[in-house]
Amino acid sequence: MLVLRSSLTRALASRTLAPQVCSPFATGPRQYDGTLYEFRTYYLKPSKMNEFLENFKKNVHLRTAHSELVGYWSAEFGGRMNKVFHIWKYDNFAHRTEVRKALAKDKEWQEQFLIPNLALIDKQESEITYLVPWCKLEKPSKEVHVLWWNESADSRAAGRHKSHEDPRVVAAVRESVNYLVSQQNMLLIPTSFSPLK
Repeated sequence: MLVLRSSLTRALASRTLAPQVCSPFATGPRQYDGTLYEFRTYYLKPSKMNEFLENFKKNVHLRTAHSELVGYWSAEFGGRMNKVFHIWKYDNFAHRTEVRKALAKDKEWQEQFLIPNLALIDKQESEITYLVPWCKLEKPSKEVHVLWWNESADSRAAGRHKSHEDPRVVAAVRESVNYLVSQQNMLLIPTSFSPLK
């Protein structure tokens, strides 16, 4: 189980608002840094969620033949329900473009997965992200995404409760909350075919 936290933060600097960096994934003008990650979210028709996931599981090999799947999850709660969230790794923008072109020409991918499943998707979102330099999974402008792994929803709740009793955490939250513009959390459950659990 993962929790995705997406936050928009700001800091005062010479009377102007400037971004504040604090997470492993970030968006921003880093196109020359090489490796990038695409966060994709598909909002599915409620009655079609299981059908979509089964179709993807059956055909995931067709898609991973073109680029690396970092992880694939369904959202348990947090915002709109009946959505899947997945992360794809690319060497650079040219690589992503090559992959998109190859997928458009891949008849097996088109016929076995894409065409049958288009009607199951209500909406799609895509965002390019980069890893901050100190993160092992390999820098941000405004939006910040943090993936936290937890054993279960109960262990997450216990950890949050314990941290709220720590005066250092309470002080840090009180100090940083003034810079928070928006925040969204999603509890993500890994699919059986997700490389990252």
